Amino acid sequence: MGGMGAPEWLIREDAGQPVLLALYLRQVLGIRSPDELPPLRGIPPRFVDRDEQDQALLERQWREYWAMTVEPQAHPSPVPLELVDGFDLLLALPSEGAAQLRAAVTPHAAEALAFAQSAHARYRRDASPGTGTSYRAYAGAIAEHERQVGRRAHSFELNVQVLPLTQRGVWWIGSLTIAVTDGLRGDVAAFDAAIHPIIAELA
Repeated sequence: MGGMGAPEWLIREDAGQPVLLALYLRQVLGIRSPDELPPLRGIPPRFVDRDEQDQALLERQWREYWAMTVEPQAHPSPVPLELVDGFDLLLALPSEGAAQLRAAVTPHAAEALAFAQSAHARYRRDASPGTGTSYRAYAGAIAEHERQVGRRAHSFELNVQVLPLTQRGVWWIGSLTIAVTDGLRGDVAAFDAAIHPIIAELA
């Protein structure tokens, strides 16, 4: 900790069950957006036989749900949220304007919930809580950035979602949130190189 007024940074890392759930549903519903984000590993593609109009409506409702899931404070629902049966407490959709999405996701509840819980548990095991490796990974990148620019890092906030995606990489999925492939996160040197441009952009 620095003295009074020193810049502060806050990085939260997780494989959030709501995010994992949303991406699983994206895949089984045949949602394309966000286009740049690769699919999850191990989830077979599903044949989508909706007409173009129905698909467009479903995609719009899913995008609104995705924004609320990734950064709920930045994307509050204009109407009350209601839990969707079968998803425990992990899925709440707006009481108005999400009827098609609610109907489409309901048949996938059990498998989606099981996937989100399993992927989250795997992340928790791999993250080895208590070792401090997560903190060190970011602190090292910030220290290197400070050396390169010759000043203290600006205060910033960053959320990191570590996800089992089919391609290695880093993607912005919100204004303060990135997605990182689990394989990349586990590769110390590669992750260090990948996180540097993110830190440079924020700090």
